Formats: sequence, structure tokens, C-alpha cells
Amino acid sequence: MEPNTYKLVFVSMSDQANGAENILLMCAATSKAPLIFLKKVAKGGLKIPFGLNVTYVTKNSLIIGFLGVIKALKAFRTGHVIVSTHPYLNAYLGLLKRIGFLKSKVIVRECTSVFTRFSGLKKWSYQLSYRLGYPAVDLVVCQTKQMRCDFIKNVSFVIPESLIVQPNPLDIKQNIVNAKAALNDADAETEFICAAGRLIPEKGFLILIAAFNILKAEFPGLKLLIFGDGPQRSLLEKLIAQYQLSGRVILKGWVENPMPYFKLSRACVVSSIKEGFPNVLLQMMSLNPKVVCTKCAGGIEDIEGVFKADINSESELTNAIRTALNSTAHYQEQNQHYLDGRSPQVFIHSIMTSLIK
Repeated sequence: MEPNTYKLVFVSMSDQANGAENILLMCAATSKAPLIFLKKVAKGGLKIPFGLNVTYVTKNSLIIGFLGVIKALKAFRTGHVIVSTHPYLNAYLGLLKRIGFLKSKVIVRECTSVFTRFSGLKKWSYQLSYRLGYPAVDLVVCQTKQMRCDFIKNVSFVIPESLIVQPNPLDIKQNIVNAKAALNDADAETEFICAAGRLIPEKGFLILIAAFNILKAEFPGLKLLIFGDGPQRSLLEKLIAQYQLSGRVILKGWVENPMPYFKLSRACVVSSIKEGFPNVLLQMMSLNPKVVCTKCAGGIEDIEGVFKADINSESELTNAIRTALNSTAHYQEQNQHYLDGRSPQVFIHSIMTSLIK
């Protein structure tokens, strides 16, 4: 059976505009497949393309979403391929298949390396959920070779043959279109570097602000713009005040389209401490020849067109940003070569081909 003969359906925890959710939306839009969200967020939601078949289970708690998705999946119990990308949801779908509710194929994508990123009770909860659901999934998609190795090391009850490595997709053409939007007048007249992501410890924004504090005298007209919301916002605001960087470091909050900023930034920065693979890195590379990234995921070390820094190192990140800002080299050609073959169409065809082997 050919890969394109399967009927796809995508399932996501929420429509929050994060990397994993964006990937599912991209793939659903490309394949014109139904997309089910367990929860619709109050703000910061994904922009849904016109005409896409989207179902929201609830606007309330995720618990209600998990219970209600059973009804939403009734039409897809057989004859479909169900794709998801959040560990708990992946395990839940696997459990529904294990008990016989789902007869359709289930493909799960690992959005992060949960066994190396988390510890304590949270890690235990992932271990339990994986044990309950993952034995029934048909294919596990890892973003990098390192992620696959970590998975095999920690999950003995899933056969290695059902794990594949498939790099994250990227819609370069759409990024270029989105990047043509105009900045507001104040930002258009400013020199800046930028970063983006949820304001959580794993994104390394505390270290980024500390690094910018070291660089502020060398680049007196430069600002740091950080896009995203999250629980660390108040802590970041305190650090900005402590360094007397008000007006120099600006927390922009959630912005629907940060692509114009990525394009016009003097350099883009990914300061993460631990990632499955940072999707924002790919977006930045598609638009800007100067991208700084910590070695926060497998495979980053091998990217030629990126200025790299060790994780959790203020001095390393400072030096990498300084080097990028002072560099006359442009890595757009190398970046384009690295990004070739990452279209959503290639991603879908690859995982479907692996499923039917």
C-alpha cells in the first residue's frame, strides 16, 4: 500500500503556539487532514489556515480534554493513521489502542527527551505513562540520533525497529512570506538581537540576559528582544532591573508572527539548556545568516552555519554572540543546504513510508 493511500488525522494537546503544536498544524495543513486539539487556549493560539478541519474538545482543563477526545476519535477508530507529538498524549493514544478502542495505526513523535530533561516525580510519571501506552504504538519518530539513543536506553519495551529518526519539518516558503510583514515603527528604527520561546528555565533566558549584560558596553545601541510568555517572566523582569537593562532588554510577550524580527535581527539566539531539537533554530536559520545556538540537542554540533556555545555557560554564550555580531561571514548558503529536504511533504512521506515497511 502506498503512503498516500492512508487517511491521516492529527491530535494535539492544545493550540498553544509552541514548536510541537506548530509542527502538527503544518503537517495537517499540508496533508489537508483533520486536526483535533484537546484544549483551546485563551490566548496565544495557533493561526489556523482557512478551511482546515479542526476540532476543539474543550476550552477548560486538559483532564476534560483527555476524557472528551475519546468521543472525538470515534470517527477515526479504524482505517486511519493517528499522529501525535506530546508524551502523555502519545501514551494515552497507545493505551486506547492497547485496550482495543483504537484499531487505526498510531504514530507518535517525541517532542523532547523526557528521560534526560526531567527528574524526580515528573520523570517517574513519564516512565509510567510510557510503560502503559507505548507498547501499542506502531511507529516512534525521534528528531535526532541522540534522541533515539536516549529512548532505546530508557525504554526497553519498545523494539528499536519501530523507532526512526526524522528531522523536524520546516515550511521555508511560508516563513519567507511571513517575514515580509512590517515591524512597528519603534522596532524598525532599532538595532537588536532576538530570541524566542516559552519563558521557562529550559530556554536559558537567565543566562542570555546575563550574557547581554556583559556585551552592553561593547554594543551601546543594541537591544535584546525576547518573544514568548511563561512562568519565568517575573524572574526575568527582576534580573533585567538588577542589571539596569530596562529599555535594553525587552520582553515582547507572545507575538503571532516573529518572522520579520528573525529576518532583520543583527543576530538570532537560541540559548536553551535542554531541547529535543529547537524548532525556532530552523526558523531563524531560514531567515538570518547569523544564528547563535547552544549545544542543547543532538545534531547541533554538526551544523556548519551556526555560531555555537556550550549550554549553561555565560562566558561561552557571550563569546558566541560577540563573534556573530562582529563576523563579516554570512552563512545563508550553508543554512539553506542544511534545511533542504525538511519540507512538511517530505516529513509526512518519510514517516508513512517507514510505517508500511
